[in-house]
Amino acid sequence: MSVKTKKIYSENNDYQHIDVIKRNREKRNKYKEIFVEGVKPIERAIQNNWEFAAFAYSSQRKLSNWAKDILYHSKADIHYDMPLELMEKLSDKEESSEIIAVVSMPKNDLARIKINQNLLAVIFDRPSSHGNLGTIMRSCDSFKADGLIITGHCVDLYDPQTIRASLGSIFSIPVIRSEQRELVSWLAEVKESYADLQIIGTSAKAERIITDADFTKPTALLLGNETEGLSKGYKEICDRLINIPIYGSATSLNVGCAASICLYEIDRQRRQGDTRPV
Repeated sequence: MSVKTKKIYSENNDYQHIDVIKRNREKRNKYKEIFVEGVKPIERAIQNNWEFAAFAYSSQRKLSNWAKDILYHSKADIHYDMPLELMEKLSDKEESSEIIAVVSMPKNDLARIKINQNLLAVIFDRPSSHGNLGTIMRSCDSFKADGLIITGHCVDLYDPQTIRASLGSIFSIPVIRSEQRELVSWLAEVKESYADLQIIGTSAKAERIITDADFTKPTALLLGNETEGLSKGYKEICDRLINIPIYGSATSLNVGCAASICLYEIDRQRRQGDTRPV
């Protein structure tokens, strides 16, 4: 496919646009665009049919067959060819990326999560770490969650650090930002279709352990903030709070680890049927 290529020779408006969506959360939301670099994230975005606004590269370096193929089959609006020193300045990698993508944000709508009788929706309350958020995206992707919802004051879903930590899983599953009131209303609507929907919250202080829950039912799994746990409002809407038994001197697990364990247990039960002792 033939795409218009534009030469950039300096830190002009086009360069500044790419740079600002990389650095500035408000500008990302204003322009509805995301800065993406790295083989896996770019490949995942392509595989999942995300819309590309632009690619940037430098003809001053020899591109790999992978990069050439991406650019050859590109459906982006425009390609920017810039000096290598500008690519190096844009890139966050130790060895600058061959290509950098500008990707359009999808609509932030809970309707992107497809409701079904085996629903598994993960809700992460006030994530404060890009790494934990990215890790949970990977776990949701790995264990067939239908979507991830983040709520409250939190790190930016589309920060380049979050995207890198997700290793591209952000492009493979619906990840939605929601206000608590909107989310509670959505859960009520889902329950109208699937009355057996259960809302399970995680808490280190819960009296019931994870294997007490029957995850073969449609489930919304709530994960709390790394420091403060689930808020009181979310605890009140839970049908049950569960914990993961741990030993040793640690008082709790990292939320990314806890999420992975919970999602594995949910998948195990659904693969094998409910094997809990009577």
